[in-house]
Amino acid sequence: MSQATKRKHVVKEVLGDFVTPTESQQIVRVVGSPGNNLHEAVTANGERFLVSMPTKFRKNIWIKRGDFVIVDPIEEGEKVKGEITSILYKDHIRHLQTIGVWPEGFCEDSTLEERRLAQQQEEREEEENEENGGMTDSEEDDSDLFVNTNRINYHYSESEEETDEDDEDEEEDEEESRQNITGGKD
Repeated sequence: MSQATKRKHVVKEVLGDFVTPTESQQIVRVVGSPGNNLHEAVTANGERFLVSMPTKFRKNIWIKRGDFVIVDPIEEGEKVKGEITSILYKDHIRHLQTIGVWPEGFCEDSTLEERRLAQQQEEREEEENEENGGMTDSEEDDSDLFVNTNRINYHYSESEEETDEDDEDEEEDEEESRQNITGGKD
């Protein structure tokens, strides 16, 4: 079987099948990726441990911080205590919540996360309205852009420390450089 065919089957399995965890499996949230196909996960109770990604998912499916996965426990592991069996997307999570299998610890986090994202969206819209003078332009609306959850959002502010003297000095420097280039024939 070719690599493309394997990838097609793996992606179809991950996206299409609605999996429910067995009694030995548990649902965890990915909180980091130290590398080497290992991911740091946290349970609904707050227990942190490493989980490994099986070879069938490597280079086919990507996991980012904040994603939910179903994990099989590894008994002999000291640091790595689980292996990822399936990756949960929004549809999978809704399905698990409707059948009542979703852990309570993650229900509170997801609603808080949704509220926080909604609040950030409102703040961005207010800032855009202030910058545009209260007028919104569909070309300048960035609300539909992808938000990278793996990066910390920094807020930069522009400082206006330059004075008129700095501007005059810059103009004089430009004038001198033009005279040096043309040989003083202005």
